[in-house]
Amino acid sequence: MDILIQNVNDLKLEIARLKNQEVEQAVALKARFSSPAAIFSTAMSLFPKSPTVDGVKNESFFSQDFLGLISRIALPLTLNKTIFKHSNFLVKTLVGILSQKASHYISEDSVTGVWGKAKALFNKFTKKKNEEEVPTPAYVKY
Repeated sequence: MDILIQNVNDLKLEIARLKNQEVEQAVALKARFSSPAAIFSTAMSLFPKSPTVDGVKNESFFSQDFLGLISRIALPLTLNKTIFKHSNFLVKTLVGILSQKASHYISEDSVTGVWGKAKALFNKFTKKKNEEEVPTPAYVKY
C-alpha cells in the first residue's frame, strides 16, 4: 500500500490514519490477551490442526488419552537414561524423535490388550503347573 504524500495536508491525514489504526490494533490485542483462556487459544492457534487423511483425522497432542500423554514424556526419558545412557547428542535426539512417533501407538486400549494377553498366558502356565502337582483322586469301590 503505497500512499503518495504530496503536501502537508496529505501527511497530516496519513499520520491521523496511522494513529487510528494503532488504537484499533491495541484494542484487538487487549481483547486477545484479556484472560488465560484467550491466551491459551492464541497460543494453540500457532499450531494448526493437521489435515485429514482418508477421512480419518490425525490426533493432536491434547486429544490423546492419559497413558499416551505419559508415554510421550516417559518413553524418551527412560530410553535415554537406560539403554542410550552414554550415547552422543545426535543419537539421543533421534531416539527422542522416534519415541515421540512411537508414543502415538501406545494407548489405554493397546496396553489393556497386551496386559490381557500376558495375564492369559500366565494363567495358562500356572494352570498346567497346578494340574501336574495335584494328583487325581483314585475312587475305590467297596
